[in-house]
Amino acid sequence: MLDVSRLRVLVAVARTGSVTAAAKELHYSQPSVSHHLARLEAETGAKLVQRVGRGIRLTDAGRTLAERGAEILGRLDAAEAELSAHVGLDQGRVRLAAFPSALGTFVPRAASLLAERHPGLRVSLTEAEPPEAVRMLRAGYVDVAVIFRYDPGAEEDDVRTWRLLDEPSHLVTAEAAEPDLAAYADAEWIAGCDRCRLHLLEMCERAGFSPRISFTTDDFVAVQALVAAGLGVTALPALTLRAARNPDVCTVALPGSTRYVLAATYGEPPEPPATAALLDALRETTAPAGTAGADLLSPAPSPAR
Repeated sequence: MLDVSRLRVLVAVARTGSVTAAAKELHYSQPSVSHHLARLEAETGAKLVQRVGRGIRLTDAGRTLAERGAEILGRLDAAEAELSAHVGLDQGRVRLAAFPSALGTFVPRAASLLAERHPGLRVSLTEAEPPEAVRMLRAGYVDVAVIFRYDPGAEEDDVRTWRLLDEPSHLVTAEAAEPDLAAYADAEWIAGCDRCRLHLLEMCERAGFSPRISFTTDDFVAVQALVAAGLGVTALPALTLRAARNPDVCTVALPGSTRYVLAATYGEPPEPPATAALLDALRETTAPAGTAGADLLSPAPSPAR
């Protein structure tokens, strides 16, 4: 029988790409990771890793075992969470993955609300963009994923979702501007993640031009710094401007441009009690009429200069 702790080591090496990164993630020493890999090879009778220069890479057998191991470990973690639910919400844990601007705005409020109501329930938070968050959800690494879409009709066949926010986009410039994308047809543009970049291209196409994209970065703080430096203009969702607002940029809401923020779960209903409690906290903190969620859909005010 395979040792679960050694299987976790192999999966971590496959996910992070190195012994050093896996050791850091698991809070192990590098020699300990190497030892676990060697013992796992002895248990399986297969060569799982091979040295390449100063690093290692997985063999075909190693990749196969890592892929199956990720599924097994995800199911074990999910089973642990479900079993803990049977002893009530005074103990156990619930795990959430969310994209950065959600983690920088309403997710901590929801986690705080959950901790206040259920002090014995442990909440773990992981940063992940929507595609990775959904993969983690399916693999059983998290119980809830906070994701976004630009198409409200898009659905995942095996993932259930709850709509949290309809989030407007904002034109971000170095000087005050009107919400007219066509006025910036000749400007340099700054794009974000793949989904946001695609949405930017679609908005500009509707405005009658193809944007000249000079910079691309997922870091919305860096995006605003580039705009403030006069290196281009961009469009950002409201949550990113609520999470971190550069005082040297100007923003104006873009009509007809919406990002839909959702909570997603995986598996057959009903939800385990801890998962249901987390969903309730997320809905409460994003409710437009709620005091906690009322400020989410507009950018944070620019500090006085």
